Amino acid sequence: MKANVGGIDKVLRIVAGIVLLALTFVLRSENGLWLWGLIGIVPLATGLMGWCPFYPLLGLNTCPMKEKK
Repeated sequence: MKANVGGIDKVLRIVAGIVLLALTFVLRSENGLWLWGLIGIVPLATGLMGWCPFYPLLGLNTCPMKEKK
């Protein structure tokens, strides 16, 4: 797996994942609504790994390329 998530994209994914996961605790009393917070696992995981499985399908790459000298 070659890194395809970089910089600001990585930070935004981690923050969004944490916020969505926090919703599971805030909405715990609501019937079934707290399950939507578990969607936060996806952006959190892709942000921490630095790889998104959908980016190659869409032809995207936000990770800066390192030049070899």
